[in-house]
Amino acid sequence: MKVEWLAYGGRHLHAPDPSAPALRVRDLEVGYPGKVPSVLRGVSFDLSVGARLALVGANGSGKSTLLKTIAGLLPSRGGDIGVFGLRVGACHHRTSYLPQREEINWEFPVCVERFVLAGRYVHCGWLLRPDARDHAVVDSVLAELDLDAIRKSPIGELSGGQRQRVMLARSVAQGADLLLLDEPLNAVDASTRAVVARLLTRLQKEGKSMIVSTHDVGLHDHPFDGLLALENGSLEALPYGMAS
Repeated sequence: MKVEWLAYGGRHLHAPDPSAPALRVRDLEVGYPGKVPSVLRGVSFDLSVGARLALVGANGSGKSTLLKTIAGLLPSRGGDIGVFGLRVGACHHRTSYLPQREEINWEFPVCVERFVLAGRYVHCGWLLRPDARDHAVVDSVLAELDLDAIRKSPIGELSGGQRQRVMLARSVAQGADLLLLDEPLNAVDASTRAVVARLLTRLQKEGKSMIVSTHDVGLHDHPFDGLLALENGSLEALPYGMAS
């Protein structure tokens, strides 16, 4: 049994606003220390609860920067971000960020199972260890993403498609309500795309909200509810009425 006051800074205790969208971004400006101009400028949009947005744009357009800022990994220079009606970090465990494969140290000596289990640590707190429920969640996600047979394999021995599924498994195991997925189908084979597509469809049916960064919307088997098109740090087009 997990003790509430041992959780990371108590951040996961903040209840979301049930009337708020999953994500509300207003006039967001983001840059890196010592670098001018800003990478993102005047970015505004809403993501409804249970909706799935595609984030498109050329390399360097600011897609990864936007996702990292929403996840709380980068500070903003201006504007506002509301996650389920709360500030970034106030509902820490409800947001999960999937980075690109190049951002992971694949030489780190850990097996697939332990790597995915790390997604549950946000629920454990400073002094507690994963319990039977945490392990059950990991078991379920490994099975769904066809990773059970390699659960004891070192992550450094995995193929590109396996690495992508392992990263996604860790993000999904967190149980977040908002998923920020940076190129989840980049350089993977058809079988991996099919497995990932089934998982994302299941998550959306459960009411999860998603932003999926992608170079090719056509790779995704399930239609998106809207499109965010970034060009030179600004939103250029927002079909389906997702802007406000």
